[in-house]
Amino acid sequence: MLVIADWLASLGLERYAERFVANDIDERALPHLGDADLRELGLSLGHRRVLLAAIGRLRPAAEAPPPPASPSMPAVSAERRQLTVMFCDLVGSTELAHRLDP
Repeated sequence: MLVIADWLASLGLERYAERFVANDIDERALPHLGDADLRELGLSLGHRRVLLAAIGRLRPAAEAPPPPASPSMPAVSAERRQLTVMFCDLVGSTELAHRLDP
């Protein structure tokens, strides 16, 4: 059984142990925590990233969820790509095209 206080201490985040216990976060709740949950608990950005990476290592590879979509950008199936168009006009190309078989 995973003891949250010990696990947080192993990550160097023992200062958050009381917050986790006060919010009833145990090993069953860990896989369901997201960035917004950790922000609500008062974790800094760096500590949230460390904790989310550690939670990801707790999950078996088959259970790993897909990365969350960015809230500012809706998920779309199309993508924007650069396109370069080049036009060349060769002197006498029209006459040459009429003489040769395309």
